[in-house]
Amino acid sequence: MRYLTAGESHGQGLVGIIEGLPAGLEITEEDIAVDLKRRQMGHGRGGRMKIEKDKAQIFSGVRFGKTLGSPIALIVENKDWKNWQTKMSIKDIDESVKQVTVPRPGHADFAGAVKYGHQDIRNVLERASARETAMRVALGAIARKFLGTFSIKIVSHVLQIHSIKNSFTVASLGAKKSDLPFELSEISDLADRSPVRCLDSSIEKEMIAKIDQAKKDQNTVGGIFEVACLNLPVGLGSHVHWDRKLDARISHAMMSIPAMKGVEIGLGFEAGARFGSEVHDQIYYDKDSKKYFRSSNGAGGLEGGITNGMPLTVRVAMKPISTLMRPLDSVDMATKEQTAAHIERSDVCAVPAASIIGESILALVVADAFLEKFGGDSMKEITRTYRAWEKNSDI
Repeated sequence: MRYLTAGESHGQGLVGIIEGLPAGLEITEEDIAVDLKRRQMGHGRGGRMKIEKDKAQIFSGVRFGKTLGSPIALIVENKDWKNWQTKMSIKDIDESVKQVTVPRPGHADFAGAVKYGHQDIRNVLERASARETAMRVALGAIARKFLGTFSIKIVSHVLQIHSIKNSFTVASLGAKKSDLPFELSEISDLADRSPVRCLDSSIEKEMIAKIDQAKKDQNTVGGIFEVACLNLPVGLGSHVHWDRKLDARISHAMMSIPAMKGVEIGLGFEAGARFGSEVHDQIYYDKDSKKYFRSSNGAGGLEGGITNGMPLTVRVAMKPISTLMRPLDSVDMATKEQTAAHIERSDVCAVPAASIIGESILALVVADAFLEKFGGDSMKEITRTYRAWEKNSDI
């Protein structure tokens, strides 16, 4: 399975094509709209969220509510395009358009302008913008729907904003979760009730206060979110080549989200400060259920680049957004004079939204691995293969 996106932040819209999904998967524009709406929420978002009410149009690859097995194309219009038709004109225009020549520290502005020889940094920032992730969320919704037919669920929540932390992580749980006041499958639904997608209401208030303070100070804040994939079969991914290891593929994909600076799976960096006996998950067998289980999940559901049946847990660190209303020092690349960085409309904090994007990215990677393991040309064929594996697999 593969996908491509195209489009600029203030262009006419975003385009996405996903190829490799089987025929017969039920999908509607309403299915996709759910996640697009979730991506737009969160305390600390900017003014654009009041303009854009994202809706994906299915352009091809679906007939009578089911996929055809051919490439699926989606279009998401930019409502703000009407205000940018001159600045973002595809055709050459006679009138002068003010160029952006001062890069923002931390953004793709400087490196992109130098690499591609652009005098106007807008040619870089428009594509480098996180606006592109709206399309990846739309494509991810299709992958999520595919996984859901096999009872595989992806959830997420925010762990940290700036220095305010929530101690709960799915990665810290073992096989027994009876002491939890909720089911793991409910995490996203519970998180969505919070303006910062935090599961702890007392910490939520501190997070909101931190975001509000950053806005008052004309600053920005980042944080950490956790994404988990539940009910995975053993055997997705592979140990035999570097590019087939599922943990490597997940890390690569997560780091492709704008502003992400670090990825941990399972215990992550904490494993480096523990003894092996404190890190590795001991294996047990329940003769009644005839299933293997673990008492811990330090591996985060992955061993040797392969799923081991435990929840797959990923934590991702997001840096503060690069556009500051009180801009940092920079240089005008046209005049070489020292000046304040360019200001572009932006968010104060986008960690809650990033967690939704993380769900979609994980769905795309896991769906690809699932198709490699159980692939076929139709949903019936894949379902038959998967059910046969469930019946005959020694797990």
